[in-house]
Amino acid sequence: MADMKTILSDMVCAIVEYPDQISIVEENKGDELVLTLTVAPSDMGKVIGRHGKIAHSLRLIMRVASARTGQKVTVNIR
Repeated sequence: MADMKTILSDMVCAIVEYPDQISIVEENKGDELVLTLTVAPSDMGKVIGRHGKIAHSLRLIMRVASARTGQKVTVNIR
C-alpha cells in the first residue's frame, strides 16, 4: 500500500495547475501523522474549493485511507 504522503500528492496533482510546486511535509506526533500541504498561490483556490468542499473531501479521503494503518492523519493546507 502506498504511504499517506504519496496518496495525498497524487490527488492534489490531479487538481492543481502547477503540480511541480506541490510540497508535503510529514511530521509524526505520537500516533498522529500531520501532513502539511503547500501549493502555488494561484492553485490555493482549487485545493480549497468553494466553501472548502475540496479540502474537506481531501481530508476525508486521507482519514479513510489511514484507517487501515490505525494511525490518525491530519492534513493542513497552507
